[in-house]
Amino acid sequence: MTALAKAVRQLSDPAVLRVLAKSLLVTLAVFVVLGTGLYFALKAGFAYFGIEGAGMAEAALALLIGTLAFWFLFRVVAIAVLQFFADEIVAMVEIRHYPGAAQHVRALPFRQDIANSLRGIGRALGYNLLVLPIAAVLLVTGVGSAIVFLLVNAVLLGRELTDMAWLRHDPVDPRANPVGFGSRFALGAIIAGLMLVPVAGLLAPVMGAAAGTHLTHQAMLRRGDKMGEEPGDAA
Repeated sequence: MTALAKAVRQLSDPAVLRVLAKSLLVTLAVFVVLGTGLYFALKAGFAYFGIEGAGMAEAALALLIGTLAFWFLFRVVAIAVLQFFADEIVAMVEIRHYPGAAQHVRALPFRQDIANSLRGIGRALGYNLLVLPIAAVLLVTGVGSAIVFLLVNAVLLGRELTDMAWLRHDPVDPRANPVGFGSRFALGAIIAGLMLVPVAGLLAPVMGAAAGTHLTHQAMLRRGDKMGEEPGDAA
């Protein structure tokens, strides 16, 4: 995929590294806060049921639940956090590859960024919970559950990562996103898969947002939108 290859090449750009560092710090901070809250909630729960001296049990249970939550929620939280830095990623890609299109970008108000993030979180949690019974039944297959979650998150991520760019060109009608379902699904599947890999998973959200911007511009060019222009590729 050309868009993803361009996104990978941009990982060495200082602007990309700054966005990557900020999004990672905020994402990890969110999980630290959630983990701390989980520990104290478990502590209060043990105390409520009169279980004394369960310090090690509390810590072990908090670690177990926290690890499972991190694996399950990392994609949701990382993409939600990335929404707040989407303007920087879109602008960074456009300056290098589509310089004439930058004048058409509309920075979204903070309130709308929050709304987009909350809608994305709602969709992610909703669809994942919806397929949870199916995944539970497929646990006996060994890989069936993972495939179900990968497919669902491929659809969700493909939409979120291309909407980040499209909403800054047409904030009125996100359903008019010009990127076809097949391209969105392919991008989402690759990024969802990368998020399962220890180191690559940390880079994947920013790579996906950059690739989603490329896909959006390429789709606008094919459709003949006035906002598109021939890529000024400096790579």
